[in-house]
Amino acid sequence: MKMAPASKADKKAAVDAAAWMFNVVTSVGIIIVNKALMATYGFSFATTLTGLHFATTTAMTAVLRWLGYIQPSHLPLLDLLKFVLFANFSIVGMNVSLMWNSVGFYQIAKLSMIPVSCLLEVVLDKIRYSRDTKLSIAVVLLGVAVCTVTDVSVNARGFVAAFIAVWSTAIQQYYVHFLQRKYSLSSFNLLGHTAPAQAGTLLLLGPFVDYWLTNKRVDAFDYSTASVVFLTLSCTIAVGTNLSQFICIGRFTAVSFQVLGHMKTILVLILGFLFFGKEGFNAQVVFGMFIAVLGMVWYGNASSKPGGKERKSTSSRQLKHGNSSESSEIDDKV
Repeated sequence: MKMAPASKADKKAAVDAAAWMFNVVTSVGIIIVNKALMATYGFSFATTLTGLHFATTTAMTAVLRWLGYIQPSHLPLLDLLKFVLFANFSIVGMNVSLMWNSVGFYQIAKLSMIPVSCLLEVVLDKIRYSRDTKLSIAVVLLGVAVCTVTDVSVNARGFVAAFIAVWSTAIQQYYVHFLQRKYSLSSFNLLGHTAPAQAGTLLLLGPFVDYWLTNKRVDAFDYSTASVVFLTLSCTIAVGTNLSQFICIGRFTAVSFQVLGHMKTILVLILGFLFFGKEGFNAQVVFGMFIAVLGMVWYGNASSKPGGKERKSTSSRQLKHGNSSESSEIDDKV
């Protein structure tokens, strides 16, 4: 009888690790492929590309629903529209922020998503963080900043774009966890609701946004065989990236997803060194990586301890809708 809880904990840990590795592999893979697509073949239409990603994901969910792997579920239209609004503002905001800001300030803005996500959890979910958990997050932020932040310059419109991008991304990621918990939706179900709406809106608005950002038309792009192969590969990997993001946020919450997500930043830097040469890879970057990895290990230990990261009280809203055993486990110890 005493072995059952340990077995359940071991099983959850194994599934968590598999979900996280799935996210890391697909996320790093799509970054490398997109870098080749944009840098080598000149396909700079990021918003339209994201729309194609969600269109491919929509096709995948439709096939799985037809095969019976996705069961019917319900997501109110208002909640769907809110999610799509925040998600699309996140995508466009990040692209505009990268265009209007220096790389250094863009990286600082991305790092600020963690404290913003923490604030959302504290205010909306009544999450309480221990001192060690807070300090470990600060160490992760410091390490990634040392790795990635170089020149820092900011202007008014760039600051506004970064502010919108950071808040919309944090809210969108919080909303993934919230909707899964509130309506007892699996990652496949939630993706089946949101992917078609995002695909439709981004494919409709994407060409206009990309023309505004790049002064180039996506329909006038010279589509070679090689570029189409990379475009197809990008869309294929994106299916796994989108799904794994929903799985991970559903299991870890937005803050843990952001903190552990910086491991992908470290891997991208290492792979960039291996595939694209030593440019930009120096002692400062290595030192920053070391600090960041230490912070991630510390965060994992601190947040998993009793009191490291816990909910102050269970809200009546959660009790009203009722959670699955998996969701309840996440709520009690996120």
